[in-house]
This record gives sequence, structure tokens and C-alpha cells, in this order.
Amino acid sequence: MAALFDAYIMVDWSAASKPVTGANSIWIGILAKDARLKLQFRAVNIDTRLKARSFLEDMVGKLTKRGDRVLLGFDFSLGYPAGTAEALGLKLDGKAPWQAMHEHLAAKLKDKPDNSNARYAIAAGMNYAISKGPFPFWGAPARDVVSTLGSTKPDFDGAPLPEYRIAEAYLRDTKQGQPKSIWQLAYTGSVGSQSLTGIPHVHGLRQTWAESRIWPFEFDATQPLTEEVLSGVSVVMTEIYPSLIKVTPESGETADAAQVRGIAYHYASLDEKGALSAAFSTAKGLEEAQNAKIQAEEGWIPGI
Repeated sequence: MAALFDAYIMVDWSAASKPVTGANSIWIGILAKDARLKLQFRAVNIDTRLKARSFLEDMVGKLTKRGDRVLLGFDFSLGYPAGTAEALGLKLDGKAPWQAMHEHLAAKLKDKPDNSNARYAIAAGMNYAISKGPFPFWGAPARDVVSTLGSTKPDFDGAPLPEYRIAEAYLRDTKQGQPKSIWQLAYTGSVGSQSLTGIPHVHGLRQTWAESRIWPFEFDATQPLTEEVLSGVSVVMTEIYPSLIKVTPESGETADAAQVRGIAYHYASLDEKGALSAAFSTAKGLEEAQNAKIQAEEGWIPGI
């Protein structure tokens, strides 16, 4: 069976508020074929989100121009818990909730060239729309605490929105990881700010590349990916969870660079063995109602 993809690009995102390189900054791992059609890896460290977006546009453009199909993974949630779009009062107008949320965040959050943005104010505004109080987003530093955004976790017991998506609960229940909630914006291990700052760029890339699709939202997520399903698709963007793979940094390599290397080779190896197709399916042990929420709004991680 031929591989589904020719190149694998994995992105370790950062919500840093100023340009930064090194540990805890943006690392992009590119595993692509060289002139001898052998997969070769390199990692690129970029100091701002706008530059990272530009780099991805250029790199993916070059790969697809030569006929490659690209798997592009981002290490943040591409969706929010089911019910979020409705709680925000977003107008769907025939759109799926995930799409309305992507458009909403892309319209609200604008990165500046110095890597700054108003993400805490935007989160506070969404909290007001949802609850008129400091729910569900939390984790603001002291200078950004307001009446609708606190530094500590609100009570999710019996709340209208869950603390975790189905994917995060699944990872925890199956002991594959301990992912944080998308609502947590700061402190150790948090991913909420990465999603707030990352989804607008994923939305922009989706608009730029006509032959791109976002998995699982734009596929039948319960069915494996096949060559037939991918006909006419040159780029598949998806959420990744690099912690699935245990990898040891090489000499002089940051943990972030090692993680994008490890997860890129992981997906390439599955693809070479013909096993990546089935990894792109949410049907493993999930109920129909769960799959419907994943497809419409929450998203999923291939291979869990």
C-alpha cells in the first residue's frame, strides 16, 4: 500500500507575548523527501507567530507545487467542548460549530509583528458572553485579572460546559496522557493560549490553500483516511499530541525540537506500514453521540 502522504510537518506552537527562540518557542519539524526521494528531517525555530505562518505558507507551497501531499500537525486543540459555539451565541448560518468558532477567533485575535495580542481580553469577553462571569476560561496573570477572567479555576461541577473535550478525557481515562483543559490559559502545561492564538492562523491557512482540509472536521471522522477520500486534497491539517511519543533529545537539541522530530517520524512510520489510515478514525470504542460532537465541534487527535 502506497503512503498517504509525502511530507510530514509538525508544529510546536507558542503563545509567547514577545519574539522568542530556544526552549518554549515555536519549533517546526519538517520530514520531507530529498532529491533521492528519501525522507530527511530538519527543525526550524521561529520567533513570532506571524513569521511561522509565513514560513508554513512558503514551505507547504513548495512541497505541494512539486506534487507532494502534506500532513501538517499542530500541538494545540483545534476545537472546543461541544456547546461552546452555542453558548457564545455564534450565528451558525449553515456552518458547523467548529467553523463558526474558527471564524470568530480569527476575527477577534490579531497577532502584531512584536508577537503581542489581546488574548486575555478576548477570553474575558467570551466569558462574559457565556456566563457573565469568570467561566469557563481561566488562568490570567495578575495584571489581566478582571471580573470576567480569574487566575484560578472556576467550578466545572454541573456547569453548562465541560472542563475537558472528549479527546482529553479519553487520553486521561486510557492513561495515555494528562492533557490540560483548553480553558486554562496560563501556568505549567497549559494549552489554552496556544489554541486561542493558533486557531486563527489555522483558519487563515485553510483559506489560503484551496486544496487543504482540516481533520476530523472536513471528513467522515469515523472512517479511515484512504487515497480515495484524499482525492484532490494536497494538505491535511490536524491536531497532534507529541507526548504520545517518548523521545530523547539529541546532543544540543531542545525538548521541543525532539518532540516534533519524534512525532513526525511516528506518523511517517505508520504511513509506511499502511497503518496511518486507521489512525485517522474516531470510531474506536466511542459512542455515536460522542463521534457527532467530535465531528461537529471538538476535534480529535489521530492515533490515540
